[in-house]
Amino acid sequence: MKNKFVLLIINLLLGASVFAQKEKPELLVNPFLQDAMPNSIKVVWQTSSGEESIVEWGTTQKLGKKANGSAHDINFTESRVHEVQINGLKRFTTYFYRVRTGKVVSDIFQFKTPPFGSDDQSFNMLAMSDMQMDHQNPDKFSEIVNEGIIPYLKTEYGEALPENLALVMVPGDLVENGTKYDQWKSDFFDPAQNLFAEVPVYPVLGNHEINSSFYFKYFSLPKNGTPAYAEHWWYKDYGNTRIIGLNSNKGFRDIDEQYTWLEEVLAEAAKNEDIDFVFAQLHHPHKSELWIPGEEASSGKVVKLLEDFSTKTGKPSLHFFGHTHGYSRGQSKDHKHLWVNVASAGGAIDNWGEFEGRDYDEFTVTQDEYGFVMVEVDANKDNPKFTLKRISRGNANKFRANEKTDEITIYAKNHKPEAPKAISPKGENIPFKGTTLKAENFSSTFNDAYHAAANWQISTKPDFSELILDSWKQSENWYYLENRQKDDDLTDEPSKRLKPGTTYYWRVRYRDQHLNWSEWSNTLNFTTDKP
Repeated sequence: MKNKFVLLIINLLLGASVFAQKEKPELLVNPFLQDAMPNSIKVVWQTSSGEESIVEWGTTQKLGKKANGSAHDINFTESRVHEVQINGLKRFTTYFYRVRTGKVVSDIFQFKTPPFGSDDQSFNMLAMSDMQMDHQNPDKFSEIVNEGIIPYLKTEYGEALPENLALVMVPGDLVENGTKYDQWKSDFFDPAQNLFAEVPVYPVLGNHEINSSFYFKYFSLPKNGTPAYAEHWWYKDYGNTRIIGLNSNKGFRDIDEQYTWLEEVLAEAAKNEDIDFVFAQLHHPHKSELWIPGEEASSGKVVKLLEDFSTKTGKPSLHFFGHTHGYSRGQSKDHKHLWVNVASAGGAIDNWGEFEGRDYDEFTVTQDEYGFVMVEVDANKDNPKFTLKRISRGNANKFRANEKTDEITIYAKNHKPEAPKAISPKGENIPFKGTTLKAENFSSTFNDAYHAAANWQISTKPDFSELILDSWKQSENWYYLENRQKDDDLTDEPSKRLKPGTTYYWRVRYRDQHLNWSEWSNTLNFTTDKP
């Protein structure tokens, strides 16, 4: 009887031990950084259970300070997402931290607070999108982060991660299906945990998120958008750059409040002397060379607002997007505004010829490859600029080990090339079947500026109010693996067939690689022969 009682006690103790082990909290999602400000930052993580939400932090690895926060449910289980805001920080300063929930303690990580706009501090940012899992290449996003981004930053800049990179922008499609809870941990947070633990991440919704509640429970984005649509659109100032997040998805893309809010945010940026550049991100492209069915007309509203902003203020802008799984870089014709598709960081590539495509005038480079985009912002008040670089990981046909495949530098200040001189035809009669316009070579007083585009116009009116030709050509046009502008020096342009016995007027302007247009050339005229 005594032995049976002892066995019963032992079994009860073993059962309690197993139960306790099952109940012991686990760190499910490593800490990641949100909503960084010069004097504060938010830290978010997830545990299997436990309400305690503590961040231990300090300027050395000894830490020494604590901040408390709160925990909330995410999937109707014991699992909790924890959020702590650390206040009282100094701007542009490196800190160390770790998170604690009961006996669960993370490793020690670093972060760096942003500067104020008036601090004149340069920094780097990164943009990537469409990392939703491709089941044929399930580890691609992990490769992009851990074999691509992190080694690239170390090699290129040589410092600790928070010193090399200020923030990460993600214009949508973080997971394959946002309503599937397990995908958030396994497909997004786990592969990128070494990056997001030390660099704040700022996503916007893509179509694959399906407006899921998990997105809003995980992320703590700036709540400065329209109150009724909190975290659907927002903005964040980092140094001299305003970053704007937008929602281009069905059900939100046509909401007037979003565009009214965007106009107000741009109007404030126009007046803000600390803001030199505006970068927006939204998921859907206005135009796509690789996948026309993926285009969204409403994205054109955003492009126009940014174009008008840049032209009125002189402050350059760009919009990042994804949805089409490949890189593209273009520029608006009459505005200092860049179009940049930053995909794909994991989603299956939209290969050339796989879908309906089109060679648009705006785009200079399109590549059906994996990769990410780096932006180096130089905040020097005397001559602020940013340099955008595409870092490629190649595709199934050709692997690229962090190869730079595109680069452009944009200056906040204008430095126009010299107005070109129109040469011929000049006052003569020409065949009505057409002619070739010819102008002098490109010239600029700006260091290392070169001829990047030309805009030719022919009109029946001397004020160019009735155009019969308006040709815009770039120095390069990479489309379907071919440079369609190869060997074109941009100093001449063929006309189309013209009307007989008619007087025409023509002119040309040149653009440098920094998106600065010259003034128009002198105007020449010619008359076509009668048949």
